[in-house]
Amino acid sequence: MSVLVLGGTGTTGSLVARKLGERGCPNRVASRNGTGHRVRFDWYDASTHRNALGGAEAVYLVAPVGDPDPMPVVGPFLELAARGGVRRVVLLSSSAVPAAGPGLGAVHARLDELFPEWAVLRPSWFMENFTGRRHPHARSARDHGEIVSATGDGRVAFVAAEDIADVAVTALLDPTPHNTDHVITGPEGLSYDDVAAILGEVGPRPVRHRRASVSELTGMLVGAGVPPEFAALLAAMDAAIAAGAEDRTTTVVEDLTGRPPRPFREVVATAWASGP
Repeated sequence: MSVLVLGGTGTTGSLVARKLGERGCPNRVASRNGTGHRVRFDWYDASTHRNALGGAEAVYLVAPVGDPDPMPVVGPFLELAARGGVRRVVLLSSSAVPAAGPGLGAVHARLDELFPEWAVLRPSWFMENFTGRRHPHARSARDHGEIVSATGDGRVAFVAAEDIADVAVTALLDPTPHNTDHVITGPEGLSYDDVAAILGEVGPRPVRHRRASVSELTGMLVGAGVPPEFAALLAAMDAAIAAGAEDRTTTVVEDLTGRPPRPFREVVATAWASGP
C-alpha cells in the first residue's frame, strides 16, 4: 500500500515516514516547499493536492496546525482523495476532541462517510512538549526554569511521539482496518508540578510550575503571537485538564504494538541529555 504522509517533516509524521520505510512500505512525504524527495503540499493551496495524492492508497493525515476550524480545507481534500482511489486514512487528532466535536472532530466524523478503511489517533499531550526548543514549555523550562499552565492539580498521561507513530503505522498497515478511534496515552498520569520536578531532576537546572488563570494564560499566548481564537482554545484545554478531563490511561500502545508505552522520565531524560 502506497502511503502519502502529510506533516511528514513534523513530530509524528517524520517518524511515521521513517517507520514505513523500515517496513518496506512505499511512501511519499509531503511538505510545503517540496524539496528533495518530498512532494509539495500546502493545505491552503488546493492546486498542490491532486499531485500529492497521485498513486496513494492510504494517507496519514495531519490537519493544518493552529487552524481552529480545519474542515473548510480538509473536507475538499478528503473528497478528492476518495475520488482518486484512497481507501484508508489515519487521522492524527487529540484525546481532547471527540468525533463530531469542534475542529478536528468534524474531520473525524467525515472519515466514515468517505472511506471504507480509517482510524483516528487521539493521543494525549506529547512528552515532546517539554523537549527540544519548538514548544513554549520546552523553551521556558530550558531558558527560565519555569513552565506556565492553567492546569492546576490536573493530571495528564503524556505520551511519546514514538509511541504515537508506532500506533499510526499499525493502523496504516494492519490487514484488518481498525475503523475506530484510539485514545493513546503514556503509562501514568502526571500533574504539571510532577513534570516540573522531573525536568529539574533530569535537566541542568531546577524547574518550577507557575500556575496561571485561564484568562492570564490566554493573554500570555496572544502576547507570544498565537492568534486570539486559538489561544483561547489552548487555554480552555488547560482548564479541562484542571477539571480532570485527561486523568486517564489506556492500553492502546501495548494492545497494538506489543510493548508498553515509554515512561515520561525516560523520554525527557534522553532528550535533555542530547542538548537543546
